[in-house]
Amino acid sequence: MNSEDHRRRLIQILQGAYSGELAAGFAYRGHWKSLKMAAERAAIQKIEREEWIHRERVGEMLAILGAAPLTLREAKLWTIGRTIGLACHLIGWFLPMYFAGRLESGNVIEYEAAASHAATIGLEEFERDLTENGPGGKRARAFLLEHNRRPSPAADGQQSVRLGLCRPAGGGGGF
Repeated sequence: MNSEDHRRRLIQILQGAYSGELAAGFAYRGHWKSLKMAAERAAIQKIEREEWIHRERVGEMLAILGAAPLTLREAKLWTIGRTIGLACHLIGWFLPMYFAGRLESGNVIEYEAAASHAATIGLEEFERDLTENGPGGKRARAFLLEHNRRPSPAADGQQSVRLGLCRPAGGGGGF
């Protein structure tokens, strides 16, 4: 792969990441708006803010490379992010958590690949930014797994633990 191929691939990944951050931002917004506890809301709002910061930085990288976001991908991921955010209010925790986790996992992998392409073509600042942002998705997933476990009564009266990315606004345990 020559330098132009690495540059082209970097742009493709950044275009996907830019739109992915849009979906993640809206998904986290719907998540925190569905929560009742102030501390949980604040923690998820912080993750949402990080998504918008990442998106802004990726947009700056695209501009430096003379590229732009893909309109169709933006529309698709706007819809996905809004749908996940809305789902937090309607269907409980399982499906929104599943799709948000898929978005985050994809972001981490793509950021790592983008950092590699940036390093190959000598864009050290891009590499540094992408390396620092990639683990952010891992931190968000770790937070969600660690802090959003909800005890819920099992059928036999024992307590079971559910991972609750989203719970209905009515306060139920979700799924």
